[in-house]
Amino acid sequence: MRSGYWRNGLVYLLILTAIALLLWQIMGRSSAPEKISITQLARLIKDRSVQQISTTEEKIDITYTRSGKQAQAIAYKEFGVGLLETLDGLGVTQEDLQDVKIEVVPPPDWINILTALGTILPTLIIVGMIYFMLRQAQGTNNQALSFGKSRARMFTGDQPTVTFNDVAGVDEAKEELQEVVEFLKEPEKFISLGARIPKGVLLVGAPGTGKTLMAKAVSGEAGVPFFSISGSEFVEMFVGVGASRVRDLFEQAKRHSPCIVFVDEIDAVGRHRGAGLGGSHDEREQTLNQILVEMDGFDTDTNVIIMAATNRPDILDPALLRPGRFDRRVVLDRPDVRGREAILNVHLKGKPLGPGIEVGVLAKLTPGFVGADIENLVNEAAILAARRNKKQIEMEEFQEAIERVVAGPERKSRLISEEEKEIIAYHEAGHAVVQWVLPKCDPVRKITIVSRGMALGYTMSLPDDDHLLQSKAKFRDLMAGILGGRSAEELMFGDVTTGASNDLERSTDLARKMVTRYGMSDELGPMTFGQKEELIFLGREISEQRDYSDAVAQQIDREVKRLIDEAHERSAQVLKDNRDKLVAVATRLIEIETLDSEQFESIMGGEAS
Repeated sequence: MRSGYWRNGLVYLLILTAIALLLWQIMGRSSAPEKISITQLARLIKDRSVQQISTTEEKIDITYTRSGKQAQAIAYKEFGVGLLETLDGLGVTQEDLQDVKIEVVPPPDWINILTALGTILPTLIIVGMIYFMLRQAQGTNNQALSFGKSRARMFTGDQPTVTFNDVAGVDEAKEELQEVVEFLKEPEKFISLGARIPKGVLLVGAPGTGKTLMAKAVSGEAGVPFFSISGSEFVEMFVGVGASRVRDLFEQAKRHSPCIVFVDEIDAVGRHRGAGLGGSHDEREQTLNQILVEMDGFDTDTNVIIMAATNRPDILDPALLRPGRFDRRVVLDRPDVRGREAILNVHLKGKPLGPGIEVGVLAKLTPGFVGADIENLVNEAAILAARRNKKQIEMEEFQEAIERVVAGPERKSRLISEEEKEIIAYHEAGHAVVQWVLPKCDPVRKITIVSRGMALGYTMSLPDDDHLLQSKAKFRDLMAGILGGRSAEELMFGDVTTGASNDLERSTDLARKMVTRYGMSDELGPMTFGQKEELIFLGREISEQRDYSDAVAQQIDREVKRLIDEAHERSAQVLKDNRDKLVAVATRLIEIETLDSEQFESIMGGEAS
């Protein structure tokens, strides 16, 4: 690349030099003295008007008298012929020259250089332009020839940057992939028993669970070359390019075996065939066909493992998932509390931490967080500590970072009237009191009326432990807690506001899922209603197909309304029974704006905070 810059710079330098010479000649001509002929010079010498002559090979500088004043002029003689010889041929005698001072001046070196450049420069420029054009054409030709080459990036396994020690929270996935590492290290151990290692491993999981990191860790553990490419890098607008890149990638992999080929976001080229909007056979399907052929054509002794990652395994072509291709699927779930604690320990390694950091508490405060979320959480905490000019990251920064990740940054500058502040305080206090009273609701961790993100205030309630199953009783208490804010507004002000709009959406969606998805309706029984339709090419849900009658639809609507009304009545009754606690919590919120779990529990327990 650098040599190309030098070649182009040489051409530009020659062009600039030619322009400078041209300008120099033009400026020199514009400021030059009067030009006379050699015959006029001979006449001036005969008239005794010339005082001095300086001559070079061709040019003659003349100083003479004109109209009683001294003037300058130049003349030119034939190259290679002396001045006296030239003047003698024009009838000038030695007597005429006796008062004229004649000086023969050799030309300076720079004049000779410029003269030579002026002679050869046009040729150099033409040659340089031709060379430049040929190089450009050759570069274009090389690009055209390399268009079908693979764009995969190769990493050698000599100095691994990621190993299994850098991946936490997915112990089961590590065990599954450890077999791949052992096969790449000791293939004879498996071959002697007649075992065949899976040709392809598909990593499946939600975004941010560490699929790409896990693939790099496998490469680092095995110490073999690692080819990394994204599924979208195969496909171009030109037909056949994707298939050509697939062939080139697999040829490179065979040459560097044993190795790992990792295709990130394989759903970009691995979707169901025949689902294209523009036709049944397009460039993406050609690329997928070539991938299928190359994977199935691998020999068992090539020692090449194909790994791929996706968060949409449901839209992949069945031929891609059959045994012989991606015949092993490794699922990377969202980490549980122990997994989150292990991930936190990985990201906290090497960071200056305060003495009060409790990793177990942070893990409990981050349910639903994946590895990428936790990495972002630690980074946000470090940024907050630096902003506050601290030398260590304290627990306060981590708690603030959790809220920033979940709800967004604080908006203390938002102007809120005293009336609206009181409504927001009672709304959030209503959520908290109902959730504290009902047994199935998660414990309240924090209540605030400080705006954060799009929310005017919020109540943070987090579970003590992760739950994989949710009960009907849990959903009923949860809906009552969600509607606690609206019930508090009705109880204290006799009116409702738009602040409960998101609460209504959440409670309605939850009630409808209880009826149509979870079979938690006494009237309709254990059945599901409606089938979701999805356009595979877009990978997006476009509609819900009704597989039930209008009468059943009315029953569903009645059940949804009944569940919501029931939750609303329960929340209203809880707040009526605990009105004094509601007022106490709201009053304290108006005073200090934020309550933590200890302050809230002390109020609910009847103690002064």
